[in-house]
Amino acid sequence: MPLKIIRNDITKVQADAIVNTANPHPVIGRGTDSAVYEAAGRELLLEERKKIGDIAEGNAAITPAFHLDAKYIIHTVSPVWYDGNRLETYLLSSCYTQSLELALNHGCESIAFPLLAAGSNAFPNDIALKTALDTIQDFLMDHEMDVYLVVLDRSAYELSSRIFHDVASYIEEHQAAQVFAKEYASSWRDEMENTQDLRPAAPSAAKRPEPGSHEKKQSALQIRPAKKPSKPSFSDWMESVRLPKKEQTFQARLLKLIDESGETDPQIYKRANIDRKLFAKIRKDENYRPSRKTVIALALALRLSMDDAVDLLSRAGFALSPASTFDLIIRYCFEHRVYNIIEVNSILFGFDQETL
Repeated sequence: MPLKIIRNDITKVQADAIVNTANPHPVIGRGTDSAVYEAAGRELLLEERKKIGDIAEGNAAITPAFHLDAKYIIHTVSPVWYDGNRLETYLLSSCYTQSLELALNHGCESIAFPLLAAGSNAFPNDIALKTALDTIQDFLMDHEMDVYLVVLDRSAYELSSRIFHDVASYIEEHQAAQVFAKEYASSWRDEMENTQDLRPAAPSAAKRPEPGSHEKKQSALQIRPAKKPSKPSFSDWMESVRLPKKEQTFQARLLKLIDESGETDPQIYKRANIDRKLFAKIRKDENYRPSRKTVIALALALRLSMDDAVDLLSRAGFALSPASTFDLIIRYCFEHRVYNIIEVNSILFGFDQETL
């Protein structure tokens, strides 16, 4: 997976390059900067840092990683947020771009970033996050590299308040509907059992009236169960799961959808945030069964409708469940045309769900 949001201490992440939120001057700063120096070896790293000298906002420089489980440390100086009108987002994007290019030029296959500028630099967390994700995604459309965005704790991570509120409301609404559906079904079963108890007992053989006397009247008086109430609308979840056409496997349907999109394989698998080797397995082997997450990611990359996404999932033997918060978020994204895999992953991460 080329881009992955993880919760960890960046000094403990295994990657070819670790990005440090550096002080502009060759001195040890606070926060992440101090933690990186401590883990790498204070004196060793400081000596290398002094060779570089000052680093301007938006720029980056590289040193050996010494005692860290990495080859290099990339030092970048994040801008301070003032009012959003002083090139703050441009400079922050430059921090990511220059760091990625340095890693690429030094043969790195993986790189780990903290969420730059979101701490003492006073950047609004949602703007810092969006800048990071947009810049990294643009880079990955043209290059192959595993990129980790490392968040130490969720208090440092924040979605757009509008998106968070919309998704939270959607989850709450559908979970409430599911509870209602279960309770309604249970209530109906109880009602049916009570109705059965109210039926008059059949007369014993000794007292059974002669044929034709009043059986018809008795039958007319007999209490019958009420008709089963219509299913709550939430049951549309299951009705939306359609079985795939037998003549098309998952692979065949996927390749047809790609052809119909008019886009290339790399455009699709890069937008799905899956690597080239995994996509090659899918294309070569008609019986290859990808993971559920991979199917969802490909459906998002193809910008499918909800029905077509459910169809593609079913061809691989999967479905979306109304009982799962993860699945509700995925359904929300399809219904609201949130197809950007990076944005979808940021929503999942924000709700403490596994990312795609």
